[in-house]
Amino acid sequence: MLCPIQHAFLLSWSVLINSFAQAQTSSASSADGLNSLTSTSSASIGTATINGTPTTYRNIFTVPAAADSGVPVIPNIEDPQAVDAQSVCPGYSASNVVRNAYGFSAILNLAGPACNLYGTDIETLDLTVQYQSGSRLSVKITPSNIAPSETSWYILPNDLVQEPTLDADANYTSQASDLQFSWSNDPTFGFSVIRKSTGDVLFDTTGNRLIFENQFIEFSSGLPEEYNLYGLGEHIHGLRLGNNFTATMYAADVGDPIDDNIYGTHPFYLDTRYYEQDPSSGNLTLVTSNETDPNASYVSYSHGVYLRNAHGHEILLKPENVTWRTLGGSIDLYFFDGPSQPEVTANYQEAAIGLPAMQQYFAFGYHQCRWGYRNWTELSNVVNNFRQFDIPLENIWTDIDYMNQYRDYDNDQNRFSYPEGEQFLSQLHANGQHYIPIVDSAIYVPNPSNASDAYGTYTRGNDSGVFMMNPDGSQYIGNVWPGYTVFPDWLSDKAVPWWTDEMVMWHDKVAFDGIWIDMSEVSSFCVGSCGSGNITLNPVHPPFALPGEPGNVIYDYPEDFNVTNATQAASAASASSSQAAATSATAGSTVATSYVRTTPTPGVRNVNYPPYTINNVQGDLAVHAVSPNATHHNGVQEYDVHNLFGYQILNATYQALVSVFPGKRPLIIGRSTFAGAGKWAGHWGGDNYSQWRYMYFSIPQALSFALFGIPMFGVDTCGFNGNSDEELCNRWMQLSAFFPFYRNHNTFSADPQEPYVWSSVIDASKTAMAIRYSILPYMYTLFHQAHTTGSTVMRALSWEFPTEPSLASADRQFLLGSSLLVTPVLEPLATTVDGVFPGVKDGTVWYDWYNQTAVDVPAGANVTIDAPLGHIPLYVRGGSVMPMQEPGYTTAESRKNPWALLTALDQEGSATGQLYVDDGESIEPTDTLLVDFTATQGSLYASARGTYNDTNALANVTVLGVENAGNSVTLNGKTLSSGVQYDGTNKILKVTGLNNMTSTGAWSQDWVLSWS
Repeated sequence: MLCPIQHAFLLSWSVLINSFAQAQTSSASSADGLNSLTSTSSASIGTATINGTPTTYRNIFTVPAAADSGVPVIPNIEDPQAVDAQSVCPGYSASNVVRNAYGFSAILNLAGPACNLYGTDIETLDLTVQYQSGSRLSVKITPSNIAPSETSWYILPNDLVQEPTLDADANYTSQASDLQFSWSNDPTFGFSVIRKSTGDVLFDTTGNRLIFENQFIEFSSGLPEEYNLYGLGEHIHGLRLGNNFTATMYAADVGDPIDDNIYGTHPFYLDTRYYEQDPSSGNLTLVTSNETDPNASYVSYSHGVYLRNAHGHEILLKPENVTWRTLGGSIDLYFFDGPSQPEVTANYQEAAIGLPAMQQYFAFGYHQCRWGYRNWTELSNVVNNFRQFDIPLENIWTDIDYMNQYRDYDNDQNRFSYPEGEQFLSQLHANGQHYIPIVDSAIYVPNPSNASDAYGTYTRGNDSGVFMMNPDGSQYIGNVWPGYTVFPDWLSDKAVPWWTDEMVMWHDKVAFDGIWIDMSEVSSFCVGSCGSGNITLNPVHPPFALPGEPGNVIYDYPEDFNVTNATQAASAASASSSQAAATSATAGSTVATSYVRTTPTPGVRNVNYPPYTINNVQGDLAVHAVSPNATHHNGVQEYDVHNLFGYQILNATYQALVSVFPGKRPLIIGRSTFAGAGKWAGHWGGDNYSQWRYMYFSIPQALSFALFGIPMFGVDTCGFNGNSDEELCNRWMQLSAFFPFYRNHNTFSADPQEPYVWSSVIDASKTAMAIRYSILPYMYTLFHQAHTTGSTVMRALSWEFPTEPSLASADRQFLLGSSLLVTPVLEPLATTVDGVFPGVKDGTVWYDWYNQTAVDVPAGANVTIDAPLGHIPLYVRGGSVMPMQEPGYTTAESRKNPWALLTALDQEGSATGQLYVDDGESIEPTDTLLVDFTATQGSLYASARGTYNDTNALANVTVLGVENAGNSVTLNGKTLSSGVQYDGTNKILKVTGLNNMTSTGAWSQDWVLSWS
């Protein structure tokens, strides 16, 4: 039975939400210079009858909605009063050039009177140009004189974010660089980066003035017409960014709006340029149109650009140029010459941000979650339902429901008690399944007036001094799910040890297997330190209605739901209209907006309201976030490191899980990321919607994160916000089966959307999962390659087929590795889908996954493909050998099953592939196995190296595209007397029943399978 306080708290979030009206508040100025709310009376007392017993309880105070309203600001790019810095600022002039073995340095001086437009102009800058390797060029511009107290204004420390440096062999390789740096003072300082082999200008700031102020930096580079840029995340946008887009970099807790800044910061782009090649002379002509000739010959060159800057900034993509504007930091640019996407991406990861973490094998199984699993019993029922319908379930997750009043590292003992959890998790683990709970980024502050509200995680952190502060040294107290909260200061040396200890202690009570990090932008539901002076009100309700509460009942359904479910759609639309009308009736009147514009004070920064206003989705930088002037223990302001909170908590969690599971790879999925976060964690696409367009956007979002070095990516399958329906969930469960991270998750009070809810989704999910689990060895090998070489797992068609400019914008299909083409249905009420088969012009062969026959399609054609509900078109690329295993219910079962090989021959009758095997969990495996496959001239060769002992037999081999199987099929020269089937019409050779001949293990010895 719930204790009175707990019961009241739970009631307040579902029934008693209006009780806050009895509490009076007034606005006061807090130490942080922003408005905070100070209570003038305590929360009211009420009574309720619980199980027939009158009970006194304290009504929960609801933080007023105004607490999360900032000052009205207008983005500079939308402000008719904004002054263009290029028109009033003087730029710089370079002098004092000093050459060295790897480049040169110079001094940049203001070329005229300071403009001090959006900050204080820096009079003298240092320019350093360094050829760091044969493929990487560094261009760094920083203030010449930096006071110790201003270091964080401009310098991003290497121990915080990796800084690329000279390669060990740079004295040799840099001399062969294909990049050339040139500069000019005409009319002011500008520079160009040129690809020497083609003469192409990759980056060119000449003709644009460099502006460098203490709160504003601007530089621009010209670009060709109809350029192809990719990256610059995180945004919900098409893969190709286009030439009319502003990419804002400011981590924000916001539910996946299209085109706005959301959770992460990745200031990197890939630039791909296509050239038409003259067949006679070989001369190249740059393609500057979206229209191309299918009969012409093309080549492409790609390069990458990375701005190592963690301050808030925005990148303006215009028809002829790209402009970077930052709110601080320095110009720390890196150019990667490629010349192809795989080389750019690999070099970016290896040299600049780190290679992605290798995942445990179980991470590639299916994950099920929702906000709303109310107790261990309900969680157990979900697990049992999956087993009942024979839908593979590898990992079960819990959202914040399990927490004791939404507090990290503390379970609700009435619904998620430790003893009951131990029983549930013991059985779950015995079945080869796993449990991943959420951990939020803010820590509850216990109510000092209530001794029963004690909270050890806060107390231990407070005693260690690991929480952010206000400028006056008091504790910065914001508001998140549990109430008034504090925020870990990851710049404190004591923060990671404290975080680690908390996680270790909690794991002693709850045997979780991985961690889900949320709210890490970092989010706060009020502006400023609103909890200062108010913690005696804790716990408090957020300043908005939760899903399912009055005013926020979920009536949304996918597009065209009214066509397939007319009655239900009409009812939902009517209720939604009534709710909207009621909400608008209680809203305040609209008045003309008077925007706050600030002017700079010489030598002083205004971090809360910087003079230049970026196009932040929340407007005021302090809205729904920790305020920019929150202060770290080393004196650094949040303004300088806001975009790094998510990055740092993932690092801290990685270290913590290494302590929880010594020697094992941590499984971490995080929401806010920064360049390099992939070396610790994966990422999910955040709070998307149960709409068809968001299913589409999941593809370009995943491909963008492949460029960012975070291959462990997936989205909330079937959608998080709103209600899903059968058709959308059917299609989405099949699509997500070919994403590395595969999870279904939705919001509180929305309709259930587990795959067993609808009969057709059961069948569609099982079909797709059977394929996924059978190719897990292929996917795991792809991840090992990504982890060791920086290659990608999910791939855009244009990356694999770089001579086809028509693929530059293709993001409705993708490749899993180089071998599997996925062409999903992304629209409602469809029974077909249009797709392209790249490479056909150059002889690429594609085989239908299901019937295993070669596809006969014209080169470059957009082909209509049959795709009835429950069918996702898949195609295997000729020239591939895909290692497979018989799928089991769990990944542990699958790993014990026999092997199989799917060999798809190319036009020449050849194919290659690779398999990587290890224990599936160790950070540094003692034993590994690498198997190479080569098919040529009627034989398939398998050769292995390594010491990992895999004893699973080889069950079968399927070879597609076999012109002639000959009179016999042999394995290591021994004729196979049975189990051989050859379909001469469809050119398919199937060899089965190899288990006995490979009983010591499929790869225990090298072998040759010959058929002609």
